[in-house]
Amino acid sequence: MALLERVGTLLRANINDLIEKAEDPEKLLKQLILDMENQLMQVKTQVAIAIADQHVLAKKRKEHEDAAAEWKRKAELAVKKSADDLARGALERSLSHEQMAKGFAQQLEDQKTEADTLKNALRKLEQKLEETRSRCEMIIAQHRRARVVSKAQQARRAVESTDRAASITRMRTRIVGREAQNAATSEIFGDDSLEDRFALLEREEQIEALLNDLKKDLKNDVKQLEAPGA
Repeated sequence: MALLERVGTLLRANINDLIEKAEDPEKLLKQLILDMENQLMQVKTQVAIAIADQHVLAKKRKEHEDAAAEWKRKAELAVKKSADDLARGALERSLSHEQMAKGFAQQLEDQKTEADTLKNALRKLEQKLEETRSRCEMIIAQHRRARVVSKAQQARRAVESTDRAASITRMRTRIVGREAQNAATSEIFGDDSLEDRFALLEREEQIEALLNDLKKDLKNDVKQLEAPGA
């Protein structure tokens, strides 16, 4: 029963495991649904054939049972007429038809079992197909929502990155302005004292550290935005 084996494989398939391993869950589920629909059509066809064969076997059994009863009636008539030879021949024919009727009865039972098996497989496959369809609709909706959220996050990061770049530009402007002010002050008042010169060096070092921190933050934001799956 290759058909039932294929159906069994579909029924045993763990949808969650398949989804987790698939690169494209939507594509996988759609293909799985298509396979189930094809198998469902084949099972329906086999169920119809099995039921038709069941009716044929039942008809054949009935024909042989009726024939056995008719020949037995003829044997009784022959006995009444004291025609023992005819009675023996009729009984022989009746017995032959009874044996044929028993053979068809056994085939009919086997056919019923096969038909019931196919009907059960059909019912389970229909349930699995409905479950897979519902799961497919849910996953498609999840993926679409995830794509929308991802695009929104990318847009937000791009805006934040632009804001950070603007902040650095403003900081550089302020630094340049302060340096110009320091230079002008130096020109006006002449050489600074030793303490003033060290204070200036420390001030410049703080400003450079602040600028480097801003640059690092900007680079990190750009890396996160360009990273796969971001």
